[in-house]
Amino acid sequence: MILSDFDLDNVIRDKRLVIKPFSRNMVRENGIDFRLSNEIVRHRNMPADFVYDPSDEKSIKNAFTTSKRTSRMILEPKEQVLLSTYEHLSMPDDLVAFVELRSTWARNGLSMPPTIIDAGFKGTITLEVINNAPFRMLLKPKYPFAHIIFMKATSRIRNPYSGSYFEQRGVKLPKVIK
Repeated sequence: MILSDFDLDNVIRDKRLVIKPFSRNMVRENGIDFRLSNEIVRHRNMPADFVYDPSDEKSIKNAFTTSKRTSRMILEPKEQVLLSTYEHLSMPDDLVAFVELRSTWARNGLSMPPTIIDAGFKGTITLEVINNAPFRMLLKPKYPFAHIIFMKATSRIRNPYSGSYFEQRGVKLPKVIK
């Protein structure tokens, strides 16, 4: 069951779902809009013979560069970046959520694979964004960017999320794939 604005108002009022900072105008008909933070992670320009190994921590660290406290982020055509939500979220043990790109951004040429937020998750949300447009695209911190749709689980989750991305602040690089 997808939560309506009425349901979302209630779980937020009851402090079961905590979003910081929070403003009532973030709540939409059936979800909540989150804004961009001021951090961007890009792929480094690597030599042509570089092979990225997602099972090697050193390879992961060498492949990315992070810029914090940016006032503007320009995405090149076909560039894939990691961004973060400005808002921090604390999920209860009976709600799960899907993170989607706001449709206005998709209409401008961006795409973002859907992300699932597990019950019990706490932290900011890392967003994987691709500029599919044939031109450069300007993003600014605090732009409304992601739409989060919350669903009620049929029962409380036995083992709420406690994985690698728990309590992340800002963009967290991919974990090592084992």
